[in-house]
Amino acid sequence: MTKGNIVFLLINFALPLLAGNIFQQMYNTVDSFVVGNFVGKEALAAIGATTMLINTLVGFFTGFSTGGSILISQYFGSGNKDAVSKVSHTMILSTVIIGVVFSFAGIFLNRIMLRAINTPLDVIDQAADYLHIYFEGLVFLMLYNMASGILRAVGDSKRPLYFLIISSVLNVVLDLVFVIVLKQGIKGVAYATLISQAISSALVLILLFRTKECYGLKFSLLRIDWQSFKKILSYGLPGGLQLSITFLSNTFVQGYINKFGSDAIAGWTSFSKIDNFCLLPMQSVSLSVTTFVGQNYGASLIDRAKKGVSISGLISMAISACVAFPAFFFAEPLISIFNRESGVVYYGTYFLKVASFFYIIRCLNQVYAGAMRGFGNAIIPMVVLLSSFVVFRQAYLAFTTHLTESFFPVALAYPIGWAVCSTAMVISYVIFIKKYRCTSLNERLMSYNDI
Repeated sequence: MTKGNIVFLLINFALPLLAGNIFQQMYNTVDSFVVGNFVGKEALAAIGATTMLINTLVGFFTGFSTGGSILISQYFGSGNKDAVSKVSHTMILSTVIIGVVFSFAGIFLNRIMLRAINTPLDVIDQAADYLHIYFEGLVFLMLYNMASGILRAVGDSKRPLYFLIISSVLNVVLDLVFVIVLKQGIKGVAYATLISQAISSALVLILLFRTKECYGLKFSLLRIDWQSFKKILSYGLPGGLQLSITFLSNTFVQGYINKFGSDAIAGWTSFSKIDNFCLLPMQSVSLSVTTFVGQNYGASLIDRAKKGVSISGLISMAISACVAFPAFFFAEPLISIFNRESGVVYYGTYFLKVASFFYIIRCLNQVYAGAMRGFGNAIIPMVVLLSSFVVFRQAYLAFTTHLTESFFPVALAYPIGWAVCSTAMVISYVIFIKKYRCTSLNERLMSYNDI
């Protein structure tokens, strides 16, 4: 990442990430497709009711893993192999511990959480079954994300993709077997996801244990280096808190949607699956720029890092424009993939058409948040994202739904939040660059020592 054509490097790194994200997104999307077409709209709504709750717990860990990846990319860029090894082993062991804790929390609290977001009675039992099984295998999902994050931090985005393709294809096959052949209903898709995630995590861990590179793993070195752990937290905790609080806030948004009944929930679920795919190119560019900035920042190539941020913004906007048009004009057939009942299609199409207008500006908050994290500042993105996605969005919903019972303000809640966030994130990045001038990693560490 520190040498060569910037556009080529960013695209070459982002494309495997995009493919990997698509296959990873296939897990829940295939679940929704299978239950929506072979079980019923209540089962589809049940998966939708669990999505925000799952993301709330997983979001914290995702931020944690991002902190470790940023730290590895900086150490790798500066050539500090011992530090890379310590962080890698600390990340994996702490993942196992945190994953077990999150699994038990999700298993024992699932019904309480589902009731808290007004999940309808015709949905709650199936939602609880799905959540229970999903959380049983949560540690596998976390291990895969953490281990593949280590590889991405050193510039390898291809091998995690290969493993993910294998597990995603397996997930499709198992979904069909458990639901159509064995008649397991929503429990079947949950078991299929668990098994597939276990295999993907095993494959990438085997790779890390077999490699001789500095980021490779050894059982004898598996311990938590507390100094590395503190640094991971300093980078990852703000992002983890931001994601978990944002997703927790989204569960209350889910509560507003739940009031409109199972058709609205199923429509929202169908929309969210399409929307997640639309978001993937933006997320892939964001992850790419985080690694690019982190490695160049570690190598003290500040101007190159800032140039990469500008190029990433342009690439992301161009891709988002290409995504927005088909999302709007083909909204109804896209939603119909998951369920063809008129009420479900109506609500899902409504959501997707409103959201697609905002995709082009939405991408900017992803890119510039990733850039600032690559420079080692996770606080500013956290504050901006929480202010936009939590404070503003909840205030907006409370105000608008008090004035009217129309569905439109609820459908507009997410897009308006994206627009506010992107505007604030770009302004924050410009101020950040001018005020701190993004001095090199060594200079910043010296200033910390002086303090």
